[in-house]
Amino acid sequence: MGESMGNLRRTNLCGELRVEDIGKEVVLMGWVQRERNLGSLIFIDLRDTTGISQIVFDDTISEDIFKKAEKVKSEYVLAIKGKVRKRQSINKDIPTGEIEVLVSELKILDEAQTPPIYIKDDDNVSENVRLKYRYLDLRKSFMQKNLKLRAKAAKIVRDFFDENGFIEVETPMLTKPTPEGARDYLVPSRVNPGEFYALPQSPQLMKQLLMVAGIDRYYQIVKCFRDEDLRANRQPEFTQIDVEMSFVDIEDIISINEKFIYKLFKELKNIEIELPIKRMSYKEAMNRFGVDKPDLRFGFELIDISEIVSNSEFKVFSSTIQSGGSVRGINIKGYGDQFTRKDISSLEDYAKTYGAKGLAWIKLTENGITSPVAKFLREEEFKAILDKMGAEENDLLLFVADKQSVVYDSLGNLRNEVAKRLGIIDNNQLSLVWITEFPLFEYDEDEKRYVAKHHPFTAPMEEDIDLLESSPEKVRAKAYDIVINGDEMGGGSIRINNSSLQSRMFKALGFTEEEANEKFGFLLEAFKYGTPPHGGIAYGLDRLIMTLTNSSNIRDVIAFPKTQSATCLLTDAPTNVSEGQLKEVHIKVDLEKNE
Repeated sequence: MGESMGNLRRTNLCGELRVEDIGKEVVLMGWVQRERNLGSLIFIDLRDTTGISQIVFDDTISEDIFKKAEKVKSEYVLAIKGKVRKRQSINKDIPTGEIEVLVSELKILDEAQTPPIYIKDDDNVSENVRLKYRYLDLRKSFMQKNLKLRAKAAKIVRDFFDENGFIEVETPMLTKPTPEGARDYLVPSRVNPGEFYALPQSPQLMKQLLMVAGIDRYYQIVKCFRDEDLRANRQPEFTQIDVEMSFVDIEDIISINEKFIYKLFKELKNIEIELPIKRMSYKEAMNRFGVDKPDLRFGFELIDISEIVSNSEFKVFSSTIQSGGSVRGINIKGYGDQFTRKDISSLEDYAKTYGAKGLAWIKLTENGITSPVAKFLREEEFKAILDKMGAEENDLLLFVADKQSVVYDSLGNLRNEVAKRLGIIDNNQLSLVWITEFPLFEYDEDEKRYVAKHHPFTAPMEEDIDLLESSPEKVRAKAYDIVINGDEMGGGSIRINNSSLQSRMFKALGFTEEEANEKFGFLLEAFKYGTPPHGGIAYGLDRLIMTLTNSSNIRDVIAFPKTQSATCLLTDAPTNVSEGQLKEVHIKVDLEKNE
């Protein structure tokens, strides 16, 4: 049975006490981290959100209190009163390690069963157990540190944008389903039978309407929802820092956001980011790194050898080039001896997951060159390849021949994977880059049409507008991403604020006027009444916090996350609902039985 606190009230938190508090009478409350009974002495580490204090029961205390202390176990909740004194054996690992509290009064506020999780940072229990008992997992100091840093980051966001003339506006959670994005989460309407709201994938249309409304500068820390297959570090609900500004162009948005990023890293990590942040066009990023979110902390850049092998007798290379593809390679410089044939075969399997049909390779060792493709290449071709790749002893060269998108995708991801396997990425290094001049459209193989790379309201660069109808694939967008250590942390664009240009954009995307009106009518109507030039950016707050805490798992920076199959193990959501609830929203569930 738990006792009440009575007239005891905390005077201090467990992590606060220091040498200067010696002699003070204090009241502490918290959880038992561990207890050690030495017969005439009982030591207990008492924990709360600020840290640990060692408390001591000795036999000068009343027999009742000492007996009560003997019953105390791990995770019991205690209130104690006592005097701070100097500790005999100093513990340099904790800030309170020079003092302890000699207890004169004890209340057991609640008892605890043996928890299924040890409350310590290096507990290697499975993630499923951590998520099922999340309230215990959150007691760990590293999880509390992450949540505190997240809270501090949110405050910096609000302070910065408030100081710069932005106002926070909340946008609705129940909104209209929109096409051209990920799959929506749908919410049935009870009042309007057979009709549905969608949870917002982002407040994109609403924040544009706020610009039409003359709000001028808006921001919001907002939940967004996407019902998509969850790859690692994706969540069905995630948090964005959403920003929009009027009467701006790219330079204005980049400039204010660099100041924001600088403030965030300075205040949270005391790191001074060098401004301006370097920029790279999408085209350069793809050519050099194969991905539009390059990690610049290591080399292994892509090198195009198509010209050398365009007429080669090795048909794997030459026929690929003749059918419009390319042959590119990366040089794993100085690490050739780290890769056995089995390792290279495993890298080939990895490249195949990104669509590559195979992985050609050349390894240069002190005993000569080994390569399964050497025999298919003429001597001068082989020499020219080595030369172009800057090949030296102890290098490993890896090549993919395929259509451009597959070459980029497989080598770009392989480059990151090799660096990861070699363990050469310095996690304390920060590499930031703006990627600019994205293509406005990308071709959707399934739908056999061009779709918007970002969304249908992204403005094309002025000099490319005339290509909208004739060469849509060449049109560059006024779009930009901020990339930190190979992760896209945020992205945005300047929006179209001119009705005739917006119509041309919809036409290029294959929408009829009726379809455009049906899907975006409310926005297009708003645009008729005077729309300022506007643009913005949205950051993934969860990803930013991962970078700021050096976390490799998105679930470590969210209080109550979902699993990769979008379930909550703590509450068992999603779950079945009663027939009555379904009837109220006019829904009948018809699950086909799997035979």
